[in-house]
Amino acid sequence: MITPEYKSYDELPLFLSAKMVAQVLGVSPSSGYELMHEPDFPVLKVGSRIVVPKEQFIRWVQEHTKGST
Repeated sequence: MITPEYKSYDELPLFLSAKMVAQVLGVSPSSGYELMHEPDFPVLKVGSRIVVPKEQFIRWVQEHTKGST
C-alpha cells in the first residue's frame, strides 16, 4: 500500500488531480485515474483536463466508507 501524502482534508487543494486522488487514498496513480472514470465519481472537466472538486471528493469518501470498520 502507498502511504498517503496528505494527513487531513484541510491540506487538500480546491481541485484534485488523478495523482492527488491516488495519494489521498493511498493507491497507485493508475488506480486513481481509473477511479476518476467511474460513472459515480464526482469529476469536473475543464477543457481536456479532469479534476475532482475537494468537497465532492470528501462527500464521496464519506458515502463509500459508511459501515466500514
